[in-house]
Amino acid sequence: MKKQLQATESTPLTYRELEVIRLIEREYSNKQIAGELGISERTVETHRKNILRKTRTNNVIGLIKYIYEHKLV
Repeated sequence: MKKQLQATESTPLTYRELEVIRLIEREYSNKQIAGELGISERTVETHRKNILRKTRTNNVIGLIKYIYEHKLV
């Protein structure tokens, strides 16, 4: 069963960014994320950059802490 992804007022992420986060949390590489979502690796890189900016985190470890604190997955 696929987990429901939901943006909140305190988390201004798009649905696509939440999909990317779900795959990052599952340890997918950019190439794997691109294949899973049918987008280019460059687009994945852009999503990752935007996610880090919006969540005010600096790396994947900080992002993972953020998504669990905000119950995004």
